[in-house]
Amino acid sequence: MENQRNLILAIALSFLLLIGWDYAMQYFYPQPEEALVEEVADTPASRAAEATQHSRTGGLVDPALQAQEEVDVARALASPDRLPIDAPRVAGSINLRGGLIDDIVLKDHTETTDEDSGPVRLFSPNGTPAQYFAQFGWVGSNIRVPGVQTLWEADGERLTPETPVTLSWNNGQGLTFEVTYAIDDNYMITAEQAVSNTSGNQVVVEPFGLVNRTSRTASQDIFNAHSGPMGVFGDTADYDVDYEDVDEAGVVRPQGRTRWAGFADIYWLAALVPQDGSAPATSYRALGNETYRADVIYEPMTVPAGRKFTTTSRLYAGAKESVVLDQYQDAGIEKFGFAIDWGWFRWFEKPILWLLRTLFDAVGNFGVAIIILTVIVRGLMFPIAQKGFASMAAMKAIQPKMKELQEKYKDDKPKQQQEIMELYKREKVNPLAGCLPMLLQIPVFFALYKVLILAVEMRHEKFAWIDDLSAPDPANLANALAYVGIDVPGWLMIIFGLGVLAVLLGFTMWLTFKLNPSAMDPMQQKIFDIMPWILMFVMAPFAAGLLLYWVTSNVLTLAQQKYLYSKHPQMRAMIEEEKKKKAAEAAKAT
Repeated sequence: MENQRNLILAIALSFLLLIGWDYAMQYFYPQPEEALVEEVADTPASRAAEATQHSRTGGLVDPALQAQEEVDVARALASPDRLPIDAPRVAGSINLRGGLIDDIVLKDHTETTDEDSGPVRLFSPNGTPAQYFAQFGWVGSNIRVPGVQTLWEADGERLTPETPVTLSWNNGQGLTFEVTYAIDDNYMITAEQAVSNTSGNQVVVEPFGLVNRTSRTASQDIFNAHSGPMGVFGDTADYDVDYEDVDEAGVVRPQGRTRWAGFADIYWLAALVPQDGSAPATSYRALGNETYRADVIYEPMTVPAGRKFTTTSRLYAGAKESVVLDQYQDAGIEKFGFAIDWGWFRWFEKPILWLLRTLFDAVGNFGVAIIILTVIVRGLMFPIAQKGFASMAAMKAIQPKMKELQEKYKDDKPKQQQEIMELYKREKVNPLAGCLPMLLQIPVFFALYKVLILAVEMRHEKFAWIDDLSAPDPANLANALAYVGIDVPGWLMIIFGLGVLAVLLGFTMWLTFKLNPSAMDPMQQKIFDIMPWILMFVMAPFAAGLLLYWVTSNVLTLAQQKYLYSKHPQMRAMIEEEKKKKAAEAAKAT
């Protein structure tokens, strides 16, 4: 029995380690969306040295920059040199001055949880505080190629899935450059780059595609949710490069054939997909002032006189929706679903997401779907729990025999262990059976944890008082005091930031321990007594949906324990008797 208790304790502590105390402390209370950048003197040196704050999900966090962004974007979009984009899930425009795709908003995703919130803006024009745009063009020597000031002509008035648009420009030297844009019903834009040569001489050009962005809008890059440069090179998805790495190196050139490359945030992705069968050179570049570029440059190509040469690339600019990414992957973009950093347990996390989506489609609320998921998980494990409980009863029954062996071989530990194992065999007792339900719950819990962090489907999903199941529980004393103008110091957030769900978690776990008292030694008992309250603080900053799952699981565990004790009254009597005996021994010792 002692070994079983030690194992349970080790599993519980390992579970805490798995979730990550370091993560909890580093992100105990994520920076609010309104967090201010520290004010410093406006000098080139200070601007280079200041550290930009990042929110959990990305976007500008400095109110001054947010206001400037709104003004600058409105001014840029007022230009007459714009071609509107209108697709089922994307809206925006192409800047005909330079041919930049620099205005993209996502119709199905809102900026905030407010009912009147506008759509998420993914791309912003060059020069704005949140600049983020894509460009397709050419590099050429001794010839005029289109640049950022080139004014393109369009053969249509609007880019839609039904109406592709071709932009054209003649360099006056016998070369006509064209980019034909098409967009599908999701987030993929196809760019067909063509060069027609009527100059009388052959020319050499290098088609390219690029994505330019500022890291000021990047989401937090945490150990289990990558934010920054991302792509698939060779057969490997690369999550190892961040913005600091690009700053230090100046230029980062991934190794291996480029399948796709770009920039990712926790929920959004802008990625270039090269032409099938091509092997372009790919690089990430630091441009200074927190600005970066990902580019794919094709090999130099000779266009003979009187000929036309075409290259086709694609640009994904949208949400990292697992179903959509997998559809593109199935259509031929290698490992495109890996844009979501599921990690080693993707084989289990994606089915959990699928089940949650299925339940959501049935009930219309992700919070209710999480509760139903918990019921399903506990229901599937109930037969195992029954066996575990029976095993625990058997372990209790052989407790006197175990004590005799421990006393008999107290000076010979190897022999003691050998005899105890023989006892288990004779009595047909499995000392690990009681741990099996706990072990089986760990992958479910971890999978749900990753799903709630990474799945954009969970973003801004409401339940009861919770506006966003992927964010921490907002019902805490710190937020209540903030409503009346009282700001709680950061060092007090560990107490004032406890949400309702975290308190319920600690309380329900404490009840499960109390309902099933065990005859541990005093030190182990103390650890188990304080564990629920430690977990209450550790888990407070995690996604509210995760706490909802755990609280529901605890409630179901309590109901299950009540039921099993009603079926095994002798088990309860044995435990209570042993508990009284331990208490009496402790009283004598004092």
